Order: sequence, then structure tokens, then C-alpha cells
Amino acid sequence: MTVSLGRWAVARHRAFGQLCAFLGETFVEGLGMLLRPRRFRFGDAALAFERACTDGLPITILIGLLLGLILAFESAATLQRFGAEVYVADMITIALFRELGPLITAVVLAGRSGSAFAAEIGTMKVDEELDALTTMGLPPVRFLVMPRVMAAMLAMPVLTVCAELAGIIGGAFVLRIMGVPLSVFCAHAVKMSSVFMLAFGLGKGALFGLLVGFIGCLAGMRTKNTADGVGVAATSAVVGGIVAIAVTDGLLAVICYVWGI
Repeated sequence: MTVSLGRWAVARHRAFGQLCAFLGETFVEGLGMLLRPRRFRFGDAALAFERACTDGLPITILIGLLLGLILAFESAATLQRFGAEVYVADMITIALFRELGPLITAVVLAGRSGSAFAAEIGTMKVDEELDALTTMGLPPVRFLVMPRVMAAMLAMPVLTVCAELAGIIGGAFVLRIMGVPLSVFCAHAVKMSSVFMLAFGLGKGALFGLLVGFIGCLAGMRTKNTADGVGVAATSAVVGGIVAIAVTDGLLAVICYVWGI
């Protein structure tokens, strides 16, 4: 028991040290990218953005549409007893733009792109390509991590907007079936929307994208040279990304409550 506990503590200490080292190196490379933009690999970032954003649009729009349908059906079933089903538009708008839109989109991104980042970099590590880059004096963080992190961070706002619009369309479709005119739904949705709420949702989405890209690349860099190393890294990227998203979302909710936002 004591030996197992000691091994677990040593493993956690090493993992924390690797996390701090990777975070510091990524931060330094990010500052270097701002000071010297020509060092940034825009081609790799564009390819990663295409895979994360363009290829992920169909599933994101589908989930956003289904989310809007579910929210409208569940809330309208209750509010219809009081003749207030028109206020479903208000609830859907607030829920999607402020909370559920960025959250669900980030979970989808973690499942698609976070695991892909971990698998790609993990395969490179198993094939000793990372060691080759280091030997040639090329930092793997600059060439592999930064393009993917930036791509994930930029893709999230686009995916979030598409998911939110799809959810609004789904909610409008349900209320139209229940006899609420489309013009009334749009009027309530526009009334409940604000520049701050839209900006807050998009900013939250960009933060979630940053976390997904960072954790996915970290899992890939920590891949072990074993038969199941890449699979374990991909699983770790998805689980770690979802946990980080949930914790960050909870902290932001507490901050908004304290500040009265």
C-alpha cells in the first residue's frame, strides 16, 4: 500500500512538472509569435483550422439544431399550461448564446479535434519524429503545437455561432408548430440578445478552444512508446479537455454571479 501510494505520488509529481514545463514553453512560443509573426506556420494552422472548423461544421450544426428542438419541446410543455409558450424564445436565446452553445460546441471539438491532435503528435513521438525535430534544432512546440492551438481557438467562435443559429432555428420550428408566429419568435429572440451576451459567449468559446488545443497537444507530447500509447493519449485528450471545459465553465459562472453579470 505504501509503495503504491509513493509511486502514485511520484507519477503525479512528474506529470505536474511536465505540465508546467509545457505550459511555460507554449507561453514563450506564443510571445515569440506575437513579436515575430513570420515564425508562425500559417500553412499548418490553416490546415488544422480546416480540419477542426470546416470538417466539424455538419456535426456541430446537427447537434445545435437538436439541442434547440429539445429545449423548445421540454420548456414549451411546461409553459404551455400557463399560456406562456412564447417565452420559450427568450429562454432558448439566453441558454444558447450564454451557456449551452459554447459548452456543447467545445465538447464536440474536444471529441473530434482534441483527440486528433493527440493522435497526430503521439504518432510522431512514437515514430521518433519529435526527437528528429529537436536534434535539428527545431522546437516541436513551435512547429506542431502552436498552429493547432491557434486553429482550435479560432475555430471555436465560428462553430459556436453556427451551433447557436441552428439551435435558434430548431426552437423557432417547434414554436411554429405550436402556433407561435415566426415574427413573434424573432422579436423575443432579438429583445433578449445583447452585444455583451454575444461577445461573452464567443469569448468563452475561444477560451474553451484554447483549452482543447492545449490539452490535446499536451497529451500527444506525453505519449508513451507502447502499443496502446497513441490510444491512451487520444483518450486522455478527450477526457482532460471535457473536464477542463466543465471546470472553467463553472468558474466563469461563479465569477458572473459574484459580479452580477
